[in-house]
Amino acid sequence: MSDTTKPAEASGPLLIRVDAGEAIGTGHVMRMIALAQAWKEMGGSTVFVVAMELGVLEDRLNAEGFAVHCLKAEPGSLDDAGQTLEHARICGSKWIVFDGYHFNTPYQQALRPDGQCLLCVDDAGYAGVFEADLILNQNLSANAELYRNRPETTRLLLGPEYALLRREFSEWRDWTRCNPDPARNVLLTLGGSDPDNVSLMILKSLKRMTLSDCKVRILIGASNPHGESLQREAADLGDCCEIIVNSSRMPEQMEWADVTVAAGGSTCWELAMMGMPMVLVILADNQKGVSEALAASGAAVNLGWHDEIQEEALANELSSLLGDLKRRQQMSDCGRKLVDGYGADRVAKLLI
Repeated sequence: MSDTTKPAEASGPLLIRVDAGEAIGTGHVMRMIALAQAWKEMGGSTVFVVAMELGVLEDRLNAEGFAVHCLKAEPGSLDDAGQTLEHARICGSKWIVFDGYHFNTPYQQALRPDGQCLLCVDDAGYAGVFEADLILNQNLSANAELYRNRPETTRLLLGPEYALLRREFSEWRDWTRCNPDPARNVLLTLGGSDPDNVSLMILKSLKRMTLSDCKVRILIGASNPHGESLQREAADLGDCCEIIVNSSRMPEQMEWADVTVAAGGSTCWELAMMGMPMVLVILADNQKGVSEALAASGAAVNLGWHDEIQEEALANELSSLLGDLKRRQQMSDCGRKLVDGYGADRVAKLLI
């Protein structure tokens, strides 16, 4: 699936409307960074328009060279749409890209007066009726029926072929995972916020395992409010467990790990490209389809909803996977077949 043709040249700035926060996590912004990076490589600039405080994520955007403008409006409101459209007029953006579940049908229609082209990045058809030129759903469970209420001219970009991976993963596109026997390194990553502190439950599950020869790394975002409780629980595991806050080197963390316990969000596509055997936990409605589809493909184990998981069941599943080389190798191969890492490039070329 790789696409190594010479990229076309971007024309004009791209305007991206996106938000992040403790409740909605950071995944929307992170995948929009991937698209903005691909657009930049093709010679274009990007303006991010937000309605929520981004914290350290705004520093990340500034470091990438992307402009950031903050709205004074309720996220997803018609006032939000009006201010977003005004920013597009000012910077001369042909394309407005929006990624989030609060951009409903009236919002999308309100972006149309000047004839801007619209790219809607979606996960499960939340708007019901769509008004966009392109609709992108990078999930394995994506299907056209989710977007049956759309203009006839709308083009659908469905599936992991269009998974938006950031540039830090580019050099790993041709890397091959070497699965050890037995596996020893466990990575825990539940997104940028983990508001329900599911990481704590998983840590308690790990304490049921024999970890004398294992190492555990827990990745948490800067917006995670549970750092202190996790540190206390991790201390009981001794030197075999460490917590890393706001890691800027995600591919290296994934290279280090042999197995990952992860949420069923957009990080799954990064893990799949890295050939990572995954044990998935569902934290939100939009993760259910992702987790189920990845399990059906053979790339992951789906444990289901976080509040229904028994600590002992998680410990047993993880112990079994650590000791099963054949199974882990099969999961690695399945993941690599799903995601090749060129999704952001493909989408950027379509915008051109």
